[in-house]
Amino acid sequence: MRNWSEYLNREIICDCGAVHQCDIATIVIGRGALKKLPQLIGGRYRNICMVADRNTYEAAGKRVDAILRGAQIPCAKIVFPDKELIPDERALGVILSEIPRGTDLILSVGSGTLNDLCKFVSYQFGIDYFAVATAPSMDGYASNVAPLIVKDTKTTYEVGRPKAIIGDTDILAQAPAEMIRAGIGDMLGKYVCLADWKLAHIVTGEYYCAFVENMMRESVDTVRSAAKRALQGDGEAAAEVMEGLVLSGITMSYVGNSRPASGSEHHLSHFWEMMLLQRKEHDPLHGLKVAVGTVISLELYKQLKNNQEVFWINESAYSEEKWETEIKRIYGPAAREVVRLEHSVQKNAGEKVAKRRKAIAENRDRILAVARSLPSAGEMIGILKEIGAPCFPREIGVDEQMVWNSIVYAKELRNRYGLLQLLFDTGEAEAMADAAVAFLKTQ
Repeated sequence: MRNWSEYLNREIICDCGAVHQCDIATIVIGRGALKKLPQLIGGRYRNICMVADRNTYEAAGKRVDAILRGAQIPCAKIVFPDKELIPDERALGVILSEIPRGTDLILSVGSGTLNDLCKFVSYQFGIDYFAVATAPSMDGYASNVAPLIVKDTKTTYEVGRPKAIIGDTDILAQAPAEMIRAGIGDMLGKYVCLADWKLAHIVTGEYYCAFVENMMRESVDTVRSAAKRALQGDGEAAAEVMEGLVLSGITMSYVGNSRPASGSEHHLSHFWEMMLLQRKEHDPLHGLKVAVGTVISLELYKQLKNNQEVFWINESAYSEEKWETEIKRIYGPAAREVVRLEHSVQKNAGEKVAKRRKAIAENRDRILAVARSLPSAGEMIGILKEIGAPCFPREIGVDEQMVWNSIVYAKELRNRYGLLQLLFDTGEAEAMADAAVAFLKTQ
């Protein structure tokens, strides 16, 4: 098992010039980890509130309740009845309306959605929280970001971190296979995240850290090596997957945002989530969407390598008026927030685009080296098929038009440079979207 003291509550003076630190007090991953809850709570907290949904309460909440009662620690409960809980204003409102006055510790019992909701509430109201994991399904347990859907728009908020993360392998190993696949899919997306981060460093001069990159690659290797065994119900392998996911979250804490763990593949995933929710259609698990987004992003990087016209400097045909009309058509009720972001940061403005286009042309070889360092879409498809995870948009309810729209417009969700913005800068986004859809037709 990993020695978490090497990563927590210490300053790491890095060659990148930054001082990295993560203020999570305790991480306990292993068999019987839940039994340590009373010790972790100690006498520090007197008004505890558990937040779960109907599935996670059955998976772990009942055990948490019994352990705390046995230790004579009172605990209030908020249990969502939703079959598929959405991290939006309504869910936040439920927590805020039901959490007892004077609560000084929130116990989040669940995985991605519950963790993000509790993390946000914890940060906004200065309440400590513990993350009790029910599945190794995503890498946000240790991160300082919470992706929520607010005003119909997927928005990532920089927040705080849990005081403790508890991953009991007796519970993690029994998680649904789809959730374990989602955690693996989330991690496989890091190949693209890290490539996008280097791309931003090359084109815009954005801060970049090789130490954090190596940590992230270590977390990916940890998850990949344990993936098959974890899907077979092996407790030790489930612990290894959980450790890799938590380590990934720590890298985000070291940087202060989600940059090492979220790139073009996440932008695609967030766009699809918003569109599926608007259509009131089933929204697959985050990590499964990321896995499919990774396949598409890798194919786009391949097209980048093969299309030398990308590096020619031409005049931009961008029209803000036309762009805004398209955004309103594509994003529907979420358009207002997307337009507001662009008006605020002006990432598509001619002067900024021209400066980046010049950097792209001047750094052609470095950009191509990044693209060549990546696995191919075919290799990623093979990896995903081995674990029974979806590889293609059609497998997660995403049609070809939604794929095309996401390649051209998903970048508008964040002010973060990556492959999708580079394709816009070079005027190649629509042609690349055509090529990606053509690729999918052959699969």
